[in-house]
Amino acid sequence: MMKLVVSIVVLGLCSFSAQAKNDIEAGRAKSATCVACHGMNGKTSVPMYPSLAGQNSVYLEQSLAAYKKGNRTGGQAEVMRAYVSQLSDEDFSDLAAYYASLKP
Repeated sequence: MMKLVVSIVVLGLCSFSAQAKNDIEAGRAKSATCVACHGMNGKTSVPMYPSLAGQNSVYLEQSLAAYKKGNRTGGQAEVMRAYVSQLSDEDFSDLAAYYASLKP
């Protein structure tokens, strides 16, 4: 009986942590500052800024982390680094899920 209770608690914690990341609605809320360069719904009309709608979520998440670590250079890398410097891994995951969910 004790093993059953422990298993249920562990499964519950695992599902809670899985829900904490990749939250599209949280990503939508967090994207307010992104709109200035990447456009509404992740579609920009300014050639120097990439559209994010429909991008692969893993790519987006890794890109945000790379900007924060200073591993991406050139272009608007310093601007991006300033924007993402205060974001957490969960923020990256949520933003990536949101932009990946949008139609290009």
